[in-house]
Amino acid sequence: MEKFCQNACEISCTIQMKNITKAFSGVKALDDVSLSVNMGDIHALIGENGAGKSTLMNILGGKYSHGTYEGTVCMNGKELKLNSPRDANEEGIVMVHQELALIPELSVAENMFLGNMPLKNGMVDWKKTFELAEETLKKLSLEIDVHTKVKYLSIGQQQLIEIAKAINLGGRVMILDEPTAPLTGREISFLFEILRDLKKHGITIVYISHRLEEIFELTDTISVMRDGKMITTQKTSDMTHHDLVSYMIGREMQEFYPQDETQTGKTVMKIENFSVEHPTYHGKKIVDDVTMEFREGEIVGISGLLGAGRTELMSAVVGAYIKKGKGNVFINDKRVELKNPKQSINSGIGFITEDRKGNGLILSKSVAFNSSLAALNRITKNRLLNKKRETQLVLDLVDRLKIKTANVQNKVSSLSGGNQQKVVIAKWLATMPKILILDEPTRGVDVGAKFEIYTIMKNLAKAGVSVIMISSDLPEVIGMSDRVYVMREGKLSGELKKEELSEVNIMSYATGTITA
Repeated sequence: MEKFCQNACEISCTIQMKNITKAFSGVKALDDVSLSVNMGDIHALIGENGAGKSTLMNILGGKYSHGTYEGTVCMNGKELKLNSPRDANEEGIVMVHQELALIPELSVAENMFLGNMPLKNGMVDWKKTFELAEETLKKLSLEIDVHTKVKYLSIGQQQLIEIAKAINLGGRVMILDEPTAPLTGREISFLFEILRDLKKHGITIVYISHRLEEIFELTDTISVMRDGKMITTQKTSDMTHHDLVSYMIGREMQEFYPQDETQTGKTVMKIENFSVEHPTYHGKKIVDDVTMEFREGEIVGISGLLGAGRTELMSAVVGAYIKKGKGNVFINDKRVELKNPKQSINSGIGFITEDRKGNGLILSKSVAFNSSLAALNRITKNRLLNKKRETQLVLDLVDRLKIKTANVQNKVSSLSGGNQQKVVIAKWLATMPKILILDEPTRGVDVGAKFEIYTIMKNLAKAGVSVIMISSDLPEVIGMSDRVYVMREGKLSGELKKEELSEVNIMSYATGTITA
């Protein structure tokens, strides 16, 4: 078999996966898939959720052991028989998963070198550990105290720590699964600089992303998967944006953002002079004297760089942040003090968090359980659950949001990322909110599911709901918002009307080039 691999892998080919077939419970996740990745390339692997991308890369990364799938994996002419991620690491293959694998109670440095600690006389060399961690973070232009516990970092900062951890492992092949999903413009630019530098040093990168603009900016080659099959592999320069979407979804898509007009009504929520203390730095504010207002039937975007305070602001407003906010919140001109999420729900506010698997869903529970969790008052009487009422509520939501599941009693962990996100949306729609806050609503979601989520948001706005969208995806912010607030370093930097929306204007406020 090794001789076959030598013939199949030309000298310029770092990786070749040949005729890979993988099934789960008799259902094929991969169907005779072949993939060749050239040495020193940044190779995009894209497709809708459920296309098979992660399964294919999990085979290359050693998660699925040799013998549990059909086909062969070769690296530089040698057949690989990987039985664990450690085996893959020893061959120089490192995978950064979309789902973070950090230990919250350990420091940044400890997470970066976990299982690979520098030793001195048989003991952990802590001085060297922290020095190397600081050195790596400097390469990422990331100013984080390496002694800080990971639990105090934002999702975006944690993602960069994962990438730093992979760089420390010194892999010859790096697999990045949605690495920029929680990042914003400046952080993405820094990451791209690092990846291009790694490429110059001969590192091969397999790059999985749903952000198509990144694919065209960064990669050399694109492979597209759909329904467990490899559809095409082409040079990035030979493919258009339109071609790429058509390959992914198997049909033509005319618009990326619904163009339905909405009718703006009265102000339903106002945040006035709102501040939030930093959770770890005493005396510092993570949100500083912010005033915003939101109206019926309007989609308002909140933009800004990583660490600008967007998520912390809205989390504190609804009583879900570690620190209590100070300032005024008005709902329908009445001042309210929302001490916890339950009070927010009772006030007509729903909050879709950015970390759907950590905070939005209970993965081990069913679609029905998750969808009805926030609306128990609608399906209980005298504290007893009315199963018939619950089932009807959930079935209506599944039909309304086009959630793809064979049975609402299936575990939500069995769904694709896009359908999991729809379940989170269903959970909050079940509460019949007047105000719906969505934090990174399409993070890790494929292009087809994105359009469906955008349509849901537009329909909610048309029905008079005030929709607030926190997003790091500038095309999304511009394409969906009626107005945009831009935050910088905890403060409100500027407000843009729809006709003023552009990446240049948003980034100018976000970076402090111009201020309100």
